[in-house]
Amino acid sequence: MLLMSFKDALKEVDAGVIIDIEVTPGSKSLCVPSGYNHWRKRIEVRLSQNAQKGKANEQLIGILADIFGLRSSAISIVSGMHNSKKSLLLENIEYVVVVDVLESKLPNHCD
Repeated sequence: MLLMSFKDALKEVDAGVIIDIEVTPGSKSLCVPSGYNHWRKRIEVRLSQNAQKGKANEQLIGILADIFGLRSSAISIVSGMHNSKKSLLLENIEYVVVVDVLESKLPNHCD
């Protein structure tokens, strides 16, 4: 049940996939993804960087690039640049690939 519901946070578009994320910056540990909020329909992410001078956004883009095997330049924040609720465009990636990667990571048990 949990694994299927996270697909509500994904939207296939011509350029790739938009993923809706809720970020908790300044956490003790980096955890991507840390869960799924089914009320907000967002993948939860904990970042160790604080939300200052774009450091948390940089860390988020970098870790998503690693997870999905993309260049950082292929990931952009399309909404929520200065907000904990963000939508990111993952360019040139198929929806099924994003689903497969997230299914392998959720539920994630980070410390």
